[in-house]
Amino acid sequence: MSTYPGGWPPPQNQGSNRRLLVVLAPFVVLLVAAAAIGIGLLVRNAAAAEIPGTATAATGGSAPANVLADGAVRVGESDAKVTVRVVMDLQCPACKAFEEANGKVLEDAVRDGTAAVEYSVITFLDRASTTEYSSRAGNAAFCVANSGVDDYQAWLADMFTEQPAEGGAGLPDSALIDIAESAGYTDPAVAQCITDRTYDSYLRAKTDEVLNSGVNSTPTVTVNGKQVTDAAALMSPNGLAAVIAAAR
Repeated sequence: MSTYPGGWPPPQNQGSNRRLLVVLAPFVVLLVAAAAIGIGLLVRNAAAAEIPGTATAATGGSAPANVLADGAVRVGESDAKVTVRVVMDLQCPACKAFEEANGKVLEDAVRDGTAAVEYSVITFLDRASTTEYSSRAGNAAFCVANSGVDDYQAWLADMFTEQPAEGGAGLPDSALIDIAESAGYTDPAVAQCITDRTYDSYLRAKTDEVLNSGVNSTPTVTVNGKQVTDAAALMSPNGLAAVIAAAR
């Protein structure tokens, strides 16, 4: 029999090992089951905390006005031949980059009637701040939409301009209120909605629906229902203009 460094004792005889396994086996099964349940609960709780919202309000959650049944905010003519849909999280740096590249393209398309834009704001990045900025900003998206959509794109552009860095505290509610007011949302009800997180449950319900529909990254952009996967179109300055023109 070989010896082991550190003076490990020799192994027990096989009969002792078999008896020990018989005694321990039920406990091992219980421990594995408990671990599986614990992991399942952790995943479930993480999903509930980080992935909220899509088509109908959650129980007890009110639904905002000026929002489609699936939770998207549509800006533009109802009969526009082109519909652009953008799924985004307001804490998402890639979404900010998309807005910087194509925000004006979408504003111009709405202004001249070329396209309507449906903004599907979801929340799954609360972990990226210490104050649940993602869901607070997402709630604000519905607060302003509830008041009207004429200034929605201007508000969205300002939100991305002021997007906080990941890992920090995020913008306080007072800053969210200031951004809304500077974009034209001066009704005190909007400020109250932001402070109260009125549409938090709705946002989380809509996020679940969006993610369950197959969306797995942000921004996810579709033009007339077809997903845009060309990185240049999404992230190059005015890159989406050609895609919209081709869809007319």
